[in-house]
Amino acid sequence: MNNKTSFSFEFFPPKTAEGIANLRQARTQLAEFSPEFFSVTFGAGGSTRDRTMDTVVEIQGEGSEAAPHISCISSSKEEIRELLQAYQAKGIKRLVTLRGDIPSGEVSVGDFKYANELVSFIRAETGDWFHLEVAAYPEFHPEAGSAQKDLDNFKRKIDAGADSAITQYFYNVDAYFRFVEAAQKLGISAPIIPGIMPIYNYTQLARFSNVCGAEIPRWLRMRLEAYGNDLASLRAFGVDVVADICGKLSQAGIDKMHFYTLNQAGIIGQIIRQL
Repeated sequence: MNNKTSFSFEFFPPKTAEGIANLRQARTQLAEFSPEFFSVTFGAGGSTRDRTMDTVVEIQGEGSEAAPHISCISSSKEEIRELLQAYQAKGIKRLVTLRGDIPSGEVSVGDFKYANELVSFIRAETGDWFHLEVAAYPEFHPEAGSAQKDLDNFKRKIDAGADSAITQYFYNVDAYFRFVEAAQKLGISAPIIPGIMPIYNYTQLARFSNVCGAEIPRWLRMRLEAYGNDLASLRAFGVDVVADICGKLSQAGIDKMHFYTLNQAGIIGQIIRQL
């Protein structure tokens, strides 16, 4: 493990008092790893806007850097402008800038159709105030017409003013390395930070992967299915698998990793300690 490796962790805004307490406990545990930042997701169509803001402000108040997700689908320029001003007023300096998922039944897209348009708007409104992260897809976005079109879309986001990118999770390390190499050939020098998904249970992971286009290799899927309801053994195996991925990334000189926590800390702690 590279001693200089830095971590960041993604949360979703909790809905209940119990969820808030659980997230506070998870943050305390993950703070042990001196994260570069904690990011907080933003629901489809802005459905968690207030809870995202509340969570971000609490994290910032604890002395950690908080990076709210901001998505443009279903949002007007004025709504985004107000949100940017609110984050600036609270001293937030980093945003994870996304198109966002289109809510079911949504008719109006809003003033923005793609994430690069949102990045351009944020730069025009706020200059260099924010460090802007965007999304990258090593196995390509499920809506992409082709691998090259997806790479071109990614380049548009970087050219619009994004500082760095966080990838969708993957279990095929070569997919990440090949994506980074292809991006560099297009002249992209911005850091492309690997997104890491711990394995909590197979059904949930399969559902996520079907939506986002992240491949579960056949060998891994078969092994996970074989555990059935034995979650303890599945998670122990999952720790080994994900730690091995992180180890290969570290050996290749990757010094930043972003974990999708699902508001849990224990398994991530095991993975990091195993490295």
